[in-house]
Amino acid sequence: MTVQQPSILLVCVHNAGRSQMAAGYLRHLAAGRIEVRSAGSMPAEQINPVAVEAMREEGIDITAEQPKVLTTEAVQASDVVITMGCGDACPFFPGKRYEDWKLDDPAGQGIEAVRPIRDEIKGRIEALLAELLV
Repeated sequence: MTVQQPSILLVCVHNAGRSQMAAGYLRHLAAGRIEVRSAGSMPAEQINPVAVEAMREEGIDITAEQPKVLTTEAVQASDVVITMGCGDACPFFPGKRYEDWKLDDPAGQGIEAVRPIRDEIKGRIEALLAELLV
């Protein structure tokens, strides 16, 4: 019997900081055992360079990622939807698992302010993986 790979969608407003860092950790730590998507309700032009720098310090390269627009299809195709400050802009479908992570927005912040956000995201991703990959 084959077990279907869980799918996680990480959403923040601009898909440039929090959700991209979370997706980077998830891809890195899950090592192909989870399908990872990220999107934003109002995507930015590019990923926050300070978020890229913070992740580089962890040995994770997210420079190739691009902010993507949140679609109904992405939500429908995901088992778990994790929002980070997008509020009512995130579509809701019964039967999906939703979590809302209250995280500071790294936009406009320096590396000293972004590191604690990054570290909190890492802890939440590790806890999520421990729960999903039993």
